[in-house]
Amino acid sequence: MSKKEKALAKLRRNPKHVRFEEIERILLGLGFKKRQDGTSHAMFMLGKHILNIPRRKPFVKPKYVGLVLEALDNIKELEEENSK
Repeated sequence: MSKKEKALAKLRRNPKHVRFEEIERILLGLGFKKRQDGTSHAMFMLGKHILNIPRRKPFVKPKYVGLVLEALDNIKELEEENSK
């Protein structure tokens, strides 16, 4: 199991205790570009996929973790369809 897979498994296991830095590391590692203009929210973009994640201390709200996981699942499905 790679580091990315372990990090995603951790998000799925416990979405209530995920730090912003963990989400940021995962998304940047998957090729997302980060844009933050001095606000409390960071935008992560990959093609037409845009995720707007608030920077909360100490943990990101579980609904945003769910949005990240849903977006990553959708991207994986699209990649698998395109590779066939």
